[in-house]
Amino acid sequence: MVGRSKGGISLGKLVLIAVLLAGCNRRQAPGYRTDVVTRGPVSEVVNATGGVSAIMTVNVGSQVSGIVDRLYVDFNSVVKKAQLLASLDPRLFQAQLEKAEASLASAKANVEKAQVAYNDSVRIALRQRELRQQGLISQAELDTAVASGDQNAAALSAAKASVLQAKADRDMAATNLAFTRIASPIDGIVVLRSVDVGQTVAAAFQAPTLFLIANDLTKMQILANVDEADVGKVHVGLEARFTVDAYPGETFSGIIRDVRQAPTTIQNVVTYPAVIDAPNPDRKLRQGMTASVTITTSRKDDVLRIPNAALRWTPGDAALHETLQRQGVPPQARSASAAARGARDGGQQAGRAGRVYKVKYGKPVPVFVRVGFSDGQRTELIEGLADGDRVIVGGGESGASGARRRGPF
Repeated sequence: MVGRSKGGISLGKLVLIAVLLAGCNRRQAPGYRTDVVTRGPVSEVVNATGGVSAIMTVNVGSQVSGIVDRLYVDFNSVVKKAQLLASLDPRLFQAQLEKAEASLASAKANVEKAQVAYNDSVRIALRQRELRQQGLISQAELDTAVASGDQNAAALSAAKASVLQAKADRDMAATNLAFTRIASPIDGIVVLRSVDVGQTVAAAFQAPTLFLIANDLTKMQILANVDEADVGKVHVGLEARFTVDAYPGETFSGIIRDVRQAPTTIQNVVTYPAVIDAPNPDRKLRQGMTASVTITTSRKDDVLRIPNAALRWTPGDAALHETLQRQGVPPQARSASAAARGARDGGQQAGRAGRVYKVKYGKPVPVFVRVGFSDGQRTELIEGLADGDRVIVGGGESGASGARRRGPF
């Protein structure tokens, strides 16, 4: 028989109530994931994207209009300077040249005719002067002979000018005929051909592009778009590594040759092009590929490092204020963040302030630290913790008083 208490409740029921109350009051200790403070290298990197292109490319066009008669090269053809690439139908230009040559011959004949007339007028004027001296003709007749000579001299000059004009027309026609043979201006490789045999090329307003020739595809360049917030860290001579989608898992390298001053603004985002020289001995890199670029702007080889997740993690507001109250931090100071401490101490110490948490007696305890630059996963630790210390990187309770993340890491 189980005894009864004075109130008539059995001892068994009292034990059951006590167990239930204890279970309700007991909170399960939160589990925290921690990581260790280590020593090693930390690199500050700038990420950018850009396009792969040849260092030197030339658009080869046509100076004259016509029908493409023959093509002598195709895509990926290796060409030499002055090598014939294509030709236009030359018949029309040949006819224009012959016409210009005929006009030149006619102009030269006119010069000969004008020369004969001038010479004859000179002889007549000389004879008329002799007759005037003898009193055989009047002064008016002499003046007429002299005027006729002057007119013939002017006609001779005009005929000679016509010869010069005809020569210019002949030279232009010969040049246009030569333009029907399109040659390569440089040594290189044909990366683009935009015409076919029989196609009409119209050069009335601007020279159409027929071929695109890259000078040397064993040396490429990347025009990386660097954000304005990072461009101050990027300078000539830095090493850059990049990847392309065509070769997953393979990393290419290059050296920054120039950081251009011309900005590019797209949707209020300002970037500056950094030109990266990249060797391409195997010709894996091709024109127009998209490169994901990583530029190492600075590096420290032997520093304390803290996981970025530790700088992002923070307990809920209730748990945070409870912890700060146990540490004796006054209420007006509990909302002061690491940034405020950094503003107070920034003039005396390098780096920026931050806050992480350690587990002490099963509770998160804030630790104020000073950190340097980050590589995206770990951040340089200047002071506040020692090598081997463990910090909270995740876990804890959820809900109103649970853990949350914070920036900027």
